[in-house]
Amino acid sequence: MLRHSLTAFGGPQMHFVRMHKLFVQQHKYISEQELLEINAFVQLLPGASSTQTVTLIGYKRGGVALAVLTLAIWIIPACVLMGGLGFLLEYNNKNLDFIFRFIQPMAVGFLAYSAFKSYSISIKNPATFFIMLGAALVTYLVKSPWVFPSLIIAGSIVSNFSDKRIPNFDSKKYPVKWQNLWLFAFIFLVAGIASEYVRIHNLPIRRPISLFENFYRFGSIVFGGGSVLITMMFEQYVIRAKTPYMSASDFLTGAGMVQAFPGPIFSIASFVGGMVLKNWGPGFQLLGSLIGTIGIFLPSLLLVLFFYPIWNNLKKYVIIFRAMEGINAVVVGIMFSATILLFLSIPSRFTSGNVIAVILTFLMLQFTKIASPFIVAFFLLAGWLYNQFL
Repeated sequence: MLRHSLTAFGGPQMHFVRMHKLFVQQHKYISEQELLEINAFVQLLPGASSTQTVTLIGYKRGGVALAVLTLAIWIIPACVLMGGLGFLLEYNNKNLDFIFRFIQPMAVGFLAYSAFKSYSISIKNPATFFIMLGAALVTYLVKSPWVFPSLIIAGSIVSNFSDKRIPNFDSKKYPVKWQNLWLFAFIFLVAGIASEYVRIHNLPIRRPISLFENFYRFGSIVFGGGSVLITMMFEQYVIRAKTPYMSASDFLTGAGMVQAFPGPIFSIASFVGGMVLKNWGPGFQLLGSLIGTIGIFLPSLLLVLFFYPIWNNLKKYVIIFRAMEGINAVVVGIMFSATILLFLSIPSRFTSGNVIAVILTFLMLQFTKIASPFIVAFFLLAGWLYNQFL
């Protein structure tokens, strides 16, 4: 898992491809079918999907203790890097944006490759192909966070009509851990009450408590992955705030750099949390990073450990079993759409440098054995050389 956390670039879709290679093909910790089922299951939950996936891999191998340890090893490197980026921006006045000149098109290349690989794994018949195509078109045309769960439901229904496979029933019953749900609800309620109390009385500790409540709420309700989370944070801390907690340029720098670092996209919470408390000094900036990290990932852990036993019991039924094929097809369609949308979001996207970076990244991943960190290092060097000589 440490090796995965240090080399998993490119967002949740690329993370899935890396997990398939590392945990299924190389080490055989789980089967391909188990990984596909986990991937389908986590799409139904709010929170960080790739984080929930690795948590469940640990859970299947060693129970709750290994699941928590797996989660910690997965998130710590990315959160340390993103928290450190906040200190770099705050205490170093040099403009380093030029180094990251080709990072965004590189990220598009990673996403295109992961969509291509996932297509070969999940699209097995005409029904799944058309589910994938429909999901891609709807995701591209409709800009709403509710599109993702709606497509998941639609794909589940369509695959039930198109697929008549019967599952191999397992009679084993999995116990439901109700304490995880009660703990999740208790923290949600207490954080909300405490945040409102310190706001009304304008107490000095208002900002750290409100920060935890914000991030815990984000981690509890966000569907659609890191891009949706980034949008919510931008609105909360830059747009809606009477006095912005951080500048738009700092926020967008963090949103761009999280694509260049390995690990979960949700690690941007470590960056934003630190920047929100930066005016109180470096100690509070570090505290803000810790609050952001815990607040954003704790709901994912509690929810996935509560709902997974329920999922194991439900998937034995034919309607649930058939639905998983449609869910995976929807995910592939969203990946293709996200590839296009991310490319269109790049400034001056159709310049030769950006197009070459996308194509070159895809070709390096498809036809060479160059590890992801070396590809990222290559494009960081390319950005520096571009600034020096062009």
